[in-house]
Amino acid sequence: MGFEGIGAAVRRKEDLRFLSGRGHYTDDINRPGQLYASIRRADRPHARIKGIDTAAAKASPGVAAVFTGADMAADNIGGLPCGWQIHNKDGSPMAEPPHPVLAVDKVRHVGDPVAVVIAATRQQAKDAAEALVIDYEDLPSIAGLRDAIAPGAPLVHDEVAGNLCYDWHIGDKALVDAAFARATKVVKLDLENNRLIPNAMEPRAALGDFDSMSGDYTLFTTSQNPHVIRLLMGAFVLHIPENHLRVVAPDVGGGFGSKIYHYAEEAIVTWAAGKLKRPVKWTADRSESFMSDAHGRDHVSTAEMALDADGHFLALRVSTLANMGAYLSTFAPCVPTYLYATLLAGVYKTPAIYVEVKAVFTNSVPVDAYRGAGRPEATYLLERLVDVIARETGIDRVELRRRNFIANDAFPYQTPVALQYDSGDYTATLNAALKVADYAGFAQRRAAAAARGKLRGIGVSTYLEACGIAPSAVVGSLGARAGLYECANIRVHPTGSVTVFTGSHSHGQGHETTFAQLVHSQLGVAMDQIEIVHGDTDKIPFGMGTYGSRSLAVGGSAMVKAMDKVIAKGRKIAAHLMEAAVDDVEFKDGKFTVAGTDKSRALAEISLAAYVPHNYPIEELEPGLEETAFYDPKNFTYPGGCHIAEVEIDPETGVTTVINFTAVDDVGRVINPMIVEGQVQGGVAQGIGQALLEAAIYDKSGQLLSGSMMDYTMPRADNLPNITVGTESTLCTHNPLGVKGCGEVGAIGSPPAIMNAVVDALADYGVRHIEMPATAPKLWSIIQAGRPRLAAE
Repeated sequence: MGFEGIGAAVRRKEDLRFLSGRGHYTDDINRPGQLYASIRRADRPHARIKGIDTAAAKASPGVAAVFTGADMAADNIGGLPCGWQIHNKDGSPMAEPPHPVLAVDKVRHVGDPVAVVIAATRQQAKDAAEALVIDYEDLPSIAGLRDAIAPGAPLVHDEVAGNLCYDWHIGDKALVDAAFARATKVVKLDLENNRLIPNAMEPRAALGDFDSMSGDYTLFTTSQNPHVIRLLMGAFVLHIPENHLRVVAPDVGGGFGSKIYHYAEEAIVTWAAGKLKRPVKWTADRSESFMSDAHGRDHVSTAEMALDADGHFLALRVSTLANMGAYLSTFAPCVPTYLYATLLAGVYKTPAIYVEVKAVFTNSVPVDAYRGAGRPEATYLLERLVDVIARETGIDRVELRRRNFIANDAFPYQTPVALQYDSGDYTATLNAALKVADYAGFAQRRAAAAARGKLRGIGVSTYLEACGIAPSAVVGSLGARAGLYECANIRVHPTGSVTVFTGSHSHGQGHETTFAQLVHSQLGVAMDQIEIVHGDTDKIPFGMGTYGSRSLAVGGSAMVKAMDKVIAKGRKIAAHLMEAAVDDVEFKDGKFTVAGTDKSRALAEISLAAYVPHNYPIEELEPGLEETAFYDPKNFTYPGGCHIAEVEIDPETGVTTVINFTAVDDVGRVINPMIVEGQVQGGVAQGIGQALLEAAIYDKSGQLLSGSMMDYTMPRADNLPNITVGTESTLCTHNPLGVKGCGEVGAIGSPPAIMNAVVDALADYGVRHIEMPATAPKLWSIIQAGRPRLAAE
C-alpha cells in the first residue's frame, strides 16, 4: 500500500458506507413504541394568539397528545438561549428578548412553532395538526431592514425599542475621519448581501427518548455539536442534569452552519418523550425547513474607501444593518460583529478602519451563521469595493490589489480591527491564480465571445478569512458564553490498533479519513486499524463540535497533543523493557528504538505491555495506554487566496454561464489534497448559487415568497463550470499541524469573483454595481435598457 500519511490523497474511508446506502442518519433510527410529532406553525408573520382549540386534533385518529406553549410554560420550560452577548457602543448589553420553544402569546414570523401534535404515525400527526383551530389577531409586521428601523415601524418585540438588538462599533473613528479629510479621492458603494436558505441535503430531524427506570433522556439529532446541544438544552431549557441527558448526532447529511444551533424541535421531542414515556420523532419536510432552519447573510451596507493620489488605501468606513430575524439564534449576534467587522481589513494594509453595525429584529426566520459566517459578507463588500475603486481611478484591478497587499515580511501583522495575522503570501496565491486562469489571454477570449454575440467578463477576488475562533479567554471577553477549545482521547488498544474519540463532528468533511491520516503519520498505525468515534456525548469527551473550519486546526491539534502524551508514556515503557534511559529512546514510524542501537519495540508490543503489565514500571506508571488532551488555540488561523471567475452572458436572454473558475488558496499544511479540492469545489458551488441564483424573498409584511424549491433556485450541475483548485501554502505558526482550514474558503472567495466578472461583462453598459443574485431577468433588463442599474433589483 502506498503512502497514506499527511499530504496523501487518500480516498475517503467513509464513502463506501455512504455510497452503498449504509449511512445511519437520525431519521433512520426508530425506537420501540415510537410516536411521531408534527408541528403547527404560524402562517402569518405577526399575530397575537387569542386561543387554540385542540379538541378536534385530540379526537383525531392515532393522536396521543397535543401540546401548546402554555403547556410548556406550565412545566417551567425555559426559552431557547443565545450563546453570545454583544454590547452596544455605550457599553450596555444587547436586547435579548425571550425565544419560547412554542409561541405563547404571539407569533413573530411565518414558521414560528405554535403547537405540537403527537400521534402513532407521521401522517396521523400531520392530519391532526391541520385540525387545530388557532384564533389569531393579526398585528402590523415588518420584514425589510430599512423599514424595521424607520420611525414608527411596528415592533417585533414590544420591549425592544426601534427593533434594535444592538448598535456596535469597532475601530478608531477619529483616525478614520482624519484620513478621509486628507484623502485625494473617496469611493463609496452601497450594497446588499442577499439572504440565503441553507438547504442541507438531509433535512433536520430529532428523536427524543426517555427511560423511566433511570430517568435518563436521549436525544438523537442532526447536529454539528452534540455537547453544545446537551449543555444548552439541559441547563437552560429542560433543566435536565447532564448525567441524565445523552445527545447523539449520528451521520449528518450536511450542515453548512445550519445545524450548529439548538432548535425548538429538539427540546419539544425530548420533553414530550418524558411526558408520554414513549419515544417521539420529528423530521422536517423540505418546505418546513425553509421556514424553520436558520437563514444566512442578509446585510445592507454602505462602504467608503479613502485613497491617496497613488491609489493607496488610507481608511475604510463601513456602516451595516444586519438582520437577526424575529429571535436571536444561538450564535447570531457574533456573526455581523466579530466574524464580519474584524475581517474588513482583508488582505490589505489599510491603516485605519471604522465599522458600525446595527443588528435589527424583523418578522422573519432567525438568521445565523451559514458557510463562512460573516467572512463571506466582509469579503464581498471589500472585493466589490476594490473593483469599483479600480474602475473609478483607472488603476488596473490586479495592480490596485498588489499595491495594497500586506507585504510578506510584515507578519505577524496587526490589523486596525483587532485581529493579528500570523502568516500569509497574498502575492503568491494571486500570481498562481492568474497563471492557471490564463488571465493574460482573456482579451482574446472576450473578442471571440463578442464575435459570437456574447458578453464575456472576468472577475478577481483576493480574500482572507479567520477560522478556529479562539482563544476561549478572548472570545469570552467578547461575549461568547462557551469555551472554544477542542478535546481528543486517543486509546491504543492492547494489540496496537487505535480508537480516537473526538469532540469534533463530521457531517461531510471526511474526518474518518483525515483524522486517521494524522494518527497514521504520528503513531505509524495502519489506516485500517484506526477508528474515529464522534457524535455521542456518552462516548466522546466534552467537545465544541465542528463549524468555522476548526476541525483540523483545533480538533486535530488536540489529537496531536494526546498522541504526544501516548508517545511520552510509550517511551518510558519501552525504556523499561529495553533497559535503557528514557532520553535515549526515540519514536519513529511506529517503533521505539534505543538511539545508536538495533534495539526496538513496535507500538503494539508497548501497548500489550501496558495492558498486560507483567514486566512494567508499575511504581512509575499506571497500566493502560490511553491519553486525553484539550487544545485551546492561541489565535485564529487565517486562510486566504485568490479566486478568478470567467463568465459569459447571453444578451438575448440574460443567462449567465460560468465558463471557468480558478481557486488558489492558502489553507496551511494540506493533510489530504483530494479532500481539500472537494471542500473548495463545494464551497464554490454555494458561492455561485448566492451570486447568480439564490435569494430568500419576503414581501414587505413578512410572508416568505421563496418558500419551496419552486421559488428558491438552487445551483444544479449544469450551472457549474470546471473548477480548478490549487494551493500555495504558508504554515500557521501557532498550531502543531500548521493547518489553517479549508471548509469555507470556496464560499468566501467566489461570490465577489463571480459578481466582479458579471459587472466586467457589462462594462459597455455603464454598470457600476449589481446586487446579488444576478439573475437572468435582472441582467436582461439591464441589457435591454442599455443603461446602468445601480440599486437593488
